Amino acid sequence: MTTATKQSTEDKAGQAGGTGALVTEHGTTTVADTVVQKIAGLAAREVAGVHALGGGAARAFNALRERIPGATASAGQGVSVEVGEKQAAVDLQLLVEYGVSIADLARSVRRNVITAIERMTGLEVVEVNINVTDIHLPEDDSDEQPQPARVQ
Repeated sequence: MTTATKQSTEDKAGQAGGTGALVTEHGTTTVADTVVQKIAGLAAREVAGVHALGGGAARAFNALRERIPGATASAGQGVSVEVGEKQAAVDLQLLVEYGVSIADLARSVRRNVITAIERMTGLEVVEVNINVTDIHLPEDDSDEQPQPARVQ
């Protein structure tokens, strides 16, 4: 890392990102991990080519939850975050649509997540790590149809 890059990074670390400071002379604003987690999850889902978030077990659990009347899907599924006073780091698990360029999708997801978190919270996002756990195939949708009973 060059001296200029190191200085620039240190300057950013000393600032509260976004347009408003989280620590002012009038008080301190803290943002809970779950808030950042939900923002990241919703921002990632907005990108075309992202089919779902979370690993296989998390998606299966969420599918069961959706069948319970009144229950809602978790906006933070497949997202883990680490939030400090001025910075945040995000880890995402994605299920992508078949045929989508994973590199381009990762760039778009990263940009959308960083923009949403920094705009809404004022935290500086230092990294967004993306783990593609699976690819959604069009024929997988036919598997979700209820199968007729084998025994009557």
